[in-house]
Amino acid sequence: MKVMKFGGTSVGSPSRMKEVVNLVTKSGEPVFIVLSAMSGTTNSLIEISDYLYKKNPEGANEVINMLEKKYMKHVEELYTTDEMKQYTREFIASEMNYLRSFTKELFTSFEEKSIVAQGEMMSTNMVVNYMKEQGIKAVLLNALDFMRTDKNSEPDPTYIREKLSAIMEKNPDNQVYITQGFICRNAYGEIDNLQRGGSDYTASLIGAAINAEEIQIWTDIDGMHNNDPRVVEKTEPVHHLHFEEAAELAYFGAKILHPTCIQPAKYAGIPVRLLNTMDPEAEGTTISNQTEYGKIKAVAAKDNIIAIKIKSSRMLLATGFLRKVFEIFESYQTPIDMVCTSEVGVSMSIDNSAHLGEIVDELKKYGTVTVDTGMCIICVVGDLDWSNIGFETMTLDAMKNIPVRMVSYGGSNYNISFLIREEDKKRALQSLSDTLFNK
Repeated sequence: MKVMKFGGTSVGSPSRMKEVVNLVTKSGEPVFIVLSAMSGTTNSLIEISDYLYKKNPEGANEVINMLEKKYMKHVEELYTTDEMKQYTREFIASEMNYLRSFTKELFTSFEEKSIVAQGEMMSTNMVVNYMKEQGIKAVLLNALDFMRTDKNSEPDPTYIREKLSAIMEKNPDNQVYITQGFICRNAYGEIDNLQRGGSDYTASLIGAAINAEEIQIWTDIDGMHNNDPRVVEKTEPVHHLHFEEAAELAYFGAKILHPTCIQPAKYAGIPVRLLNTMDPEAEGTTISNQTEYGKIKAVAAKDNIIAIKIKSSRMLLATGFLRKVFEIFESYQTPIDMVCTSEVGVSMSIDNSAHLGEIVDELKKYGTVTVDTGMCIICVVGDLDWSNIGFETMTLDAMKNIPVRMVSYGGSNYNISFLIREEDKKRALQSLSDTLFNK
């Protein structure tokens, strides 16, 4: 069975929903689909929550009324039979009344998560009702019945597999199994969400739980590109990536995919395909454990980076120095992106400035500290094993006219990273494309 995930734009209107249904039923084979909320809905639900936090029920009710009007219009456009229109109208009305119930009680983050979850509830119910109206044998499985996180807010794969297997055994012989992305219950049974990766994460967890043949992530982009198409001319989709390459690109700026969400698929050895609902015939990008040897695949960039350098003559041959430095970042829960060391100093980059002042004050106990803001990490990704002679030279040649603050190579077989000024980002990306791909 294939798992197919569709984002908010893919189910953003009645016409898009119909196209998704045609897409998932075309092969006639059983599929498991994961849906996000209709585009714009989650923002409206967050706005409702914001009004309730501010103790303004009138504002919340106004947004709820607008949302109800929008969804009732979608119902008229989506269904053809009066029976299904009435059935779905009643469902939407009950959802809106549920949202209104929060205007009469104490509002906390727990209630907000319950409100935000309703976007996926509405989209999945609308699509499964349309499928049933079209005579498709489909069943809606409530994600809150099997998708759960543990006490560390991480997904509980054993629980998910056992619960989902039991639920599917009770619902055999369906052409389409459908569920909500993003939402789950936490270890205490409360409505929660997966946070990182959202619906993509749901699809990957389900794929691993049912040992799917393939996990498909459908968006409005034809896969990962070999550079940022918003900045660089003549970019192209990358057709094959190793899981490690995809994770590097996702972490360093490729917004199409969150780096966390493909981990369950990677560990289960299930390929992930990134496909375009606007162009279903496009090849897209396949991510798997297969490596294309000796090939540079893509370039990505990550903005808003801060470089911190601590210089200390006391560091020379001093055991425990790096541990003390890293413990400071750990105490303020600030991850480090890049690290470069020398005999008398260490340079690091971070992307979270929330505790920058406190971190710098602590570091001054151990040496002289300098900070550079407005920086950018450029990441070159591919099969960059050290035995592949010449790749480092090619990338450095492309960067020969760009001032480089730090270089990181050797921590991974799939990545060479450069820390540069944000103002040099466009020139650097274009030069790398010209040198690595366009020739």
